[in-house]
Amino acid sequence: MTSSYPRVDWKQLARLPGFRWFFLAMLVSLFGTGMNYAAVTWYVLGITHSTVSVSWLLILVTLPGLFVPPFGGVLIDRTDRRYLAIALDIIRSVLVLGTAALAAAHRLALSEIYLMVFLLGVGFAVYWSAANSLVQELIPSSQLVTANAAVLVAVQGGMMAAGAVVGFIYEHTGLAGILMIDGATYFISGLCLIAVRRGWCPPQHSYASAPVLPPQQVEPAVEAAGTLTLPGPAGMSLRLNFSADLAEGIRYLRQQPLVLALGLTYACMMAGVISANVLVVALVKDLLAAGPRGYGFIESGWAVGAVVGGLAASVISRRHPLGVLVAALAILSVGHALFPYARWLGLAVAMNALFGGCRALGGVLTQSALMTSVPRRLMGRTLSAFSVIATILQVAISFLLGWFAEHTNLFLAFALLGVLYAMAVVAALRARSLTSAGRAIPLQSPAP
Repeated sequence: MTSSYPRVDWKQLARLPGFRWFFLAMLVSLFGTGMNYAAVTWYVLGITHSTVSVSWLLILVTLPGLFVPPFGGVLIDRTDRRYLAIALDIIRSVLVLGTAALAAAHRLALSEIYLMVFLLGVGFAVYWSAANSLVQELIPSSQLVTANAAVLVAVQGGMMAAGAVVGFIYEHTGLAGILMIDGATYFISGLCLIAVRRGWCPPQHSYASAPVLPPQQVEPAVEAAGTLTLPGPAGMSLRLNFSADLAEGIRYLRQQPLVLALGLTYACMMAGVISANVLVVALVKDLLAAGPRGYGFIESGWAVGAVVGGLAASVISRRHPLGVLVAALAILSVGHALFPYARWLGLAVAMNALFGGCRALGGVLTQSALMTSVPRRLMGRTLSAFSVIATILQVAISFLLGWFAEHTNLFLAFALLGVLYAMAVVAALRARSLTSAGRAIPLQSPAP
């Protein structure tokens, strides 16, 4: 067992037709999402002049992550993940287009914006775990690092394109035009997912009496085609109740310290990424006085860095992935503490590009390690568990950052954000120590 990853083959990944459609779905969807988030954030700050009001946007979009993932994780592990993602795209399209109609009619209240954001959060709480679990189904284990890097490039490429144009479109069409574009992108994303593959393909079922084994022990019990062959009495029911499925997922995490350390690393990092938006918009408005276009440039800088980081992740981290992960998280921690001292827009854009690259490295490495460690039938519940942890951190930190920015100063708020990233560094160091002790990241995907 080794902690390095196999050689990257982008051409082999590109030859998978289903993944090409999945890539396009992510690119289009995140273009709309990036425009939605930037425009709504700027709109709310403009009408309320309050960073606390902006923090409520982040709280509401992440709050469903406290109660939806336990149910969503079981649903993801029981149904076809592609159809689930398509259904969520259609529902979100209808929701956003309805809100756009209210905005166009000048009847959109702040409470209705908050309601839209909350309902989108409900969809996000299930969608992202379903999408990541679908990647694990579509991609051979030897290409998971490359696939995760490609997905991140699609996500950040969409965000980059959104950041480049959102300021100009917002100035000409207002919030209504942005929301119409976002609603259309969800619909297009759903069409792309339809083309990923054919038929109903749910992940295999789990069994109440089947022990949860470490990945290297589970693998021999599964056929290459992915059909579960765990022993058990004949005629065992394939339909388990929710509590049994949930208990199995919890039991798995308790038996896998490396998976838990990796998940906590990812949760802390993502909590920092999402919560930082409360402060970035205030930084642009109050310290840089750059307006919506400046905010778009800073968001574009992040996305450019993330795209570059995603493309380079598999090469940079091939030999020492966890060492690269720790370094990237340390840069995020120290860099964000120093971010408010960047009083020139160009410097702020460059720093945010660096942060985007580090986030890309962190995301690719943690997600790839999880996908090569977690059995397919438990992936939805595992990702959902870490989503709950990330949501708890996001809700608490978002409110604290907004409060500190409004009642104290941005410098202290950014220092607090640096502490959150430092927590991710500690978790990553724990994962590296477990790997050094013999619990290395497997190179082959575990059993389904």
